[in-house]
Amino acid sequence: MAELTHSVVFSSEGQWRNRPPSRIPSLWKSYLYQLQQEAPIPKRILCNREVYARPSHYGREFHGKISREEAERLLVEDGCYLVRESQRALGQYTLSMRFGGITKNFKLYYDGKHYVGEKRFDTIQDLVADGLISMYLEVHAGDYIATMCMESKYEDSPYMTLNSYKRKITRNRCRSTIRHAKDEVALKKEVQKEEPYHEYDRPPIESPTNDVFLHEDGDGIDVLQFEKLHVFKTNNFIGLPWCDFCGNFMWGLIAQGVKCEDCGFSAHKKCSEKVPNDCMPDLKYVKRVFGVDLITLVKAHNTLRPFVVDLCIKETEKRGVDVEGLYRVSGFSDEIELCRMVFERDCECADISRNAFEDINVITGVLKLFFRLLPIPLITYEAYNAFTNAAKKAALCDKLESLKEALKTLPPAHYQTLKFLMAHLYRVAERQKYNLMTPQNLSTVFCPTLLRCPEVGGVQDQLSAWHAESTVIEMLITHHRQLFDH
Repeated sequence: MAELTHSVVFSSEGQWRNRPPSRIPSLWKSYLYQLQQEAPIPKRILCNREVYARPSHYGREFHGKISREEAERLLVEDGCYLVRESQRALGQYTLSMRFGGITKNFKLYYDGKHYVGEKRFDTIQDLVADGLISMYLEVHAGDYIATMCMESKYEDSPYMTLNSYKRKITRNRCRSTIRHAKDEVALKKEVQKEEPYHEYDRPPIESPTNDVFLHEDGDGIDVLQFEKLHVFKTNNFIGLPWCDFCGNFMWGLIAQGVKCEDCGFSAHKKCSEKVPNDCMPDLKYVKRVFGVDLITLVKAHNTLRPFVVDLCIKETEKRGVDVEGLYRVSGFSDEIELCRMVFERDCECADISRNAFEDINVITGVLKLFFRLLPIPLITYEAYNAFTNAAKKAALCDKLESLKEALKTLPPAHYQTLKFLMAHLYRVAERQKYNLMTPQNLSTVFCPTLLRCPEVGGVQDQLSAWHAESTVIEMLITHHRQLFDH
């Protein structure tokens, strides 16, 4: 069926006339909406006699044990419906409804909701109304519906049109912030040049870490371009929903389409299958910090790495790198939980200073907790074998080369976070004279949270897996400058 694309307005004479061409493209297509408005309206056929043993979840539309012929005699026009009990099978019920001049019969079920298929309804009236809409559109727009998804281009979709400006503004704002921060660092460095200091007396954060915090290792990286799958779930839309992909109306009363849980992208189920992996999570949908997919978190907050990682590492390097047993010693669980709640409440503005949490082990504990709660570990399940197989190589040069290749398989957000963390742990290991934390000790602490074996067999397999995992983290710490792009 041809798509209705011409635009009209109502004139003062009461006649429809063509509207002059507009520079703004028409985003929404009203054809399916108009058809839904034309669909037959459900009309309940009431039973005027007392029906014995009528189920409590049916009203006066229940006519008891009547035949198909009797039901057809009562349903005289499109939209009429009634419920009857099967004369052949005790306890089975049938919904009879008139559509297109024909009486249609459906097995009717109830489990707290009424249904004849996948959709569940609170009332029979809603079930019939939704069914009439679906059948009407199938008859009058079956070909149109079958092709509307294939004929649509994502680049021209309402979603891209409406969000392109938002993406541009967000990207420019981020770049402006980074430039301003870099200028401040450059100024501090000029001042520091005038006051030479011994290597161990240098400020723990200003150099060399500060450059990393200000995304200098992320020059040219657009966080918004990180690939991320949409999390589509069937949704009951309130009001009149329209597809963000094809621009057509999403018909029906409930479960009209799907909606991404992270960004709100709404679409027909078929249309959602053509949407690329470019989900841009919105903070109003991403309501947590801990236990959220890492890519979702960085895209929602438009940061190269999770802000929890940045803030915890910054605070640790500021006042904790010389603390004995750093990362090995655990803080009090109640304080760690309180610190987590502060992050959940205040996000980037969370106060984790000495005044708020005097014990640095609380901060390191929260960082470990963050990685432990990731649904997909920092070194992803897909990359696990590549990393552990690299650790099993005999020659050091082969191990390093294989680890470089394994790192390339990580998503950008995972790679940037791992790179940042390993650089930090290397600096912690540099102070092992004071904190007693060697790369091997640190790897023992972190390997259970950064790598998780997808499948583990017996005890022997577990020991073998743990040894390989520990070797991976130890090498990433010790050889981080060779392995990561600097």
